[in-house]
Amino acid sequence: MNAPVKTEDAFHQLIHENHMWGLWEIASQMTPHPRPQAIPYQWKWSLLEKVVRQSATAVPVGDERRAMQLFNPGLNGQWATTNTLIAAVQVLLPGEIARAHRHTPSAIRFIMQGNGAYTAVEGEKVLMHEGDFVLTANWQWHDHGNETNETVVWMDGLDVPLTKALDCIFFEMHKELKAEHAKPVNGSKALYGHANLAPTWVKERPRFSPLMIYSFDQTMEALHALRDRDGSPYEGIALEYTHPQTGGPVMPTMSCRIQLLRRGEKLKARRVTGSSVFHVVQGQGRTLIDGNAFDWGKGDIIALPSWALHAHENTGSGDAILFSISDRPVIETLGFYREATS
Repeated sequence: MNAPVKTEDAFHQLIHENHMWGLWEIASQMTPHPRPQAIPYQWKWSLLEKVVRQSATAVPVGDERRAMQLFNPGLNGQWATTNTLIAAVQVLLPGEIARAHRHTPSAIRFIMQGNGAYTAVEGEKVLMHEGDFVLTANWQWHDHGNETNETVVWMDGLDVPLTKALDCIFFEMHKELKAEHAKPVNGSKALYGHANLAPTWVKERPRFSPLMIYSFDQTMEALHALRDRDGSPYEGIALEYTHPQTGGPVMPTMSCRIQLLRRGEKLKARRVTGSSVFHVVQGQGRTLIDGNAFDWGKGDIIALPSWALHAHENTGSGDAILFSISDRPVIETLGFYREATS
């Protein structure tokens, strides 16, 4: 004779068979603090340089870019460097054109190596040099071209994982190899690339920055003008690239920063909600992330998960400069931003 099924067991079987789950069964997922799947991870330039060199002969530029995506080992093969951001290293050889397309994920470029290639965004051809920071806002036609004699390499940063999580990815390939380049070359820089000055006759206020390129020369000038200030005990001399009309972040989904760590500078540790990706522009240093040391040098890229305790230190003989992207605008807009020092 079969034993009677307990009422409790029968109830759980009923709800599970009908795609329901009791809160009492899953309450442990409501954690006291963030426990991201993404892990701190570093891609050394010594490896990236080898990948860049070999990609030049192994992968042709076709309809898609020659862009090596940096997958976080903790995210089980997801297209993601952190839970909300993807970083990649893109390579464009002399004479190449990367076909025009557009997509809802927003993108940034930070030029790692080489000078004179261009990104054309909505008809504006933007000439890029080492250290420049370039925007491609969502759903804008863009193509890349290299009319120089040198290989150009940059770091891409996109909000792909966030856009995927919201089921908002759209993508369209342009019917032509290049979109029409009808606007003045570096036209947005002529309009908006002057500190604290903006044209009065332009009434549009897009949510993304209308300035397509932030030059490295101006960035370095701003950093060095502040090098004798105390700065932040957690970030050093840190500056955010901003929307020239509003003073807000360059994009609704991504904050982009540049920070200077002076020789011998050792910053204090803190945690923040939201994830970041760091690129070492120059210098040498060490970042402690949840007790693990990451020694870095020029060209390295490091993923920093949300709520990880981290502190940067300059261990080299000169200045160190870090560029970073983060999802902070989203975190702040939703009221989720927090920080702690332990």
